[in-house]
Amino acid sequence: MINKLECKIGNEKLVFETGRMAKQANGAVFATYGGSAVIATACCSATPTEGLDFVPLTVEYSEKYYAAGKIPGGFIKRETRPKDREILVSRIIDRPMRPLFHKEFGREIQIVPTCISADQINPPDVIAANAASAAVHISDIPFEGPIGCVRVALVDGVYIVNPTYEQIERAKLEIVVAGTAMGITMVEGGSHESTEEEMIQAIETAKEPISRICATIEELRHLAGKEKLALAPLLVELNNKEEIRAYAHELLSKALFTKVKQERAKAVAQAIAAVKDKFKDSLTDDTQQKLFSTLMDDLQYEILRSSILDRGLRVDGRGLEDIRPITCEVGVLPRTHGSALFTRGETQVLAVTTLGTVFDEQIFDDIEGDRRERFMLHYNFPPFSVGEVGRLGTGRREIGHGDLARRSIEPMLPPKEKFPYTIRVVAEVLESNGSSSMATVCSSSMSLMHAGVPVSRPVAGIAMGLITDETRYAVLSDILGDEDHLGDMDFKVAGTKEGITGFQMDIKISSVSTEILRKALDQARRGRLHILSIMEKTISAPQSEISSFAPQVLSARIDPEKIGLVIGPAGKNIKGLSEKYDVQINVEEDGSLTVYGKDRKSTFDARDAILGMVEEPEVGKIYQGTVKRIMDFGAFVEILPGREGLCHISRLAKGRVEKVSDVLKEGDSIQVKLMEVDHLGRLNLAAVDSLDANGEAPQRPARSEGHSTSDHGRDSRPPRREPHRER
Repeated sequence: MINKLECKIGNEKLVFETGRMAKQANGAVFATYGGSAVIATACCSATPTEGLDFVPLTVEYSEKYYAAGKIPGGFIKRETRPKDREILVSRIIDRPMRPLFHKEFGREIQIVPTCISADQINPPDVIAANAASAAVHISDIPFEGPIGCVRVALVDGVYIVNPTYEQIERAKLEIVVAGTAMGITMVEGGSHESTEEEMIQAIETAKEPISRICATIEELRHLAGKEKLALAPLLVELNNKEEIRAYAHELLSKALFTKVKQERAKAVAQAIAAVKDKFKDSLTDDTQQKLFSTLMDDLQYEILRSSILDRGLRVDGRGLEDIRPITCEVGVLPRTHGSALFTRGETQVLAVTTLGTVFDEQIFDDIEGDRRERFMLHYNFPPFSVGEVGRLGTGRREIGHGDLARRSIEPMLPPKEKFPYTIRVVAEVLESNGSSSMATVCSSSMSLMHAGVPVSRPVAGIAMGLITDETRYAVLSDILGDEDHLGDMDFKVAGTKEGITGFQMDIKISSVSTEILRKALDQARRGRLHILSIMEKTISAPQSEISSFAPQVLSARIDPEKIGLVIGPAGKNIKGLSEKYDVQINVEEDGSLTVYGKDRKSTFDARDAILGMVEEPEVGKIYQGTVKRIMDFGAFVEILPGREGLCHISRLAKGRVEKVSDVLKEGDSIQVKLMEVDHLGRLNLAAVDSLDANGEAPQRPARSEGHSTSDHGRDSRPPRREPHRER
């Protein structure tokens, strides 16, 4: 049986349908919004695994090229590994849903939302999140949902729910918000220095449409939902649980407040080992061992949270708003274009900036259309940063954290017209104990300034945490890894002195109030300003010049109608210029010209040569010309690339000149003034040395018709003679 429900969100109807497609999945929903459509399925494994302490959930969002009427570019004409965008959307879906699954379910869960129609107007990511929520909620998989998801943009002072691509381009603020009927659980987005109040209003705007989406999904479950499968909790109790708890509580209470991370981990491990040794006779099998490990985790959770709520004391001894010691350095690498090292407590990130040309831009071929990006930020999190052994590579975490940092910094970058470089920043996490993504924002901002990128303002980031119970809450500034793991919120805010540029919030409880959100944002602002003040002691503004190791880039504009003249037949002219000056030249359809060279002189020379090719000679202007040919009646002087004029013998000097060769030879440089462009387009020149006090040239005899056209201007070669033919 096919069931279909809809609700109005923004300017379009969000339609959910089930019972027609993918009926063998545990749950399947086909969702449409405007001309965009996503089918989402949810499946779980057949048998549970008892005692899992995590939710084995995977979300695999994908976009099919046919959705936008496209065939994939390149040699492989089918969709292969996930693109970064698909991974980022998968994370947006995963993060608000994961806390709503039960660990006791014990089965692998796979959610597969697939964009199968894209209208190029409405982004499919929020449709996919809602379709995924609905698919799980109507399935037999236990789920404390549903969630709803919308995008909110601030455009021309108006908050728009589910804006179009065109509206997103014009937005001051753009965030994706997800939540349950009870409240918001996830926020992610960026802005152009929005205020804290603008951010709160955007989140508040999302609440009502999210509630309507949740109500619609709930109604769909009543119509088509399956009976939920049973959970598989461990029914065995830990032997001597209360005695173990009492003994471990005292040891862990001391070990957990060791200030240095590595020493704290060692102290906690020793405490747990002591407890285990004392009660080894009770831990008789694998199940008892698992229950013991769970109890140790629960105890640490309780001890740290109660310390924060009861005493305002954190694991490393800081107060709630205290920020760890910060040190900043720039120029730590001798041959890179820009580098910075940012250390905050036991978190350290090295950021390196590389400047490239337009030919280094990243090309994207996806359902939104072919596009190029001139700014890339790549985040690496090697296992040694936490003192572990593991695989090196780029996972979903690296892509997500890198995108958050990129989104936070990008609004401060100069436009391409002002700074025509491709910019790549690589952030190497060297140490990690909380908020490496926000340390990446700080180090990347300093690295860009050290590289001479004219950013509007420096950007800093801070991660906030939250601890709550039934009646109290505490907002933590600059959280550690332990506080992230044991807390109720991971709330990252990046921005400048003027406002917020990047934002990400994940809530592990049912929701947070506006009061908590406002306090967290206000506290984050104070922390951000503190970090910026320290950064500015090291570098407060972009360096005036880029590195000598960076390519030289010059830009200009030419008349689009003269692009063909620059390129030449089959690219002959532009290839010749590139080889002559050892540069790369790029000309866009709108007349934007960019020249890239290894050194300053060759780059300027190449640009001037191109501008000279398209420049119209200006009567009365003085040019530094080059003598190309000596004739009896005067000299032909090139004043612009490919443009020659005649300087008559009578206008070479103030006095009489008997022979042109007496004063000039081929290759000489001479200052000449363009006196006129005649009706045939020929250029008549006069040497500056021949001009009188008023800048006028002496009169000369009328030009002989014998060399009137062929001896002048562009076609300034001697007349071509016809070969002798027998009659």
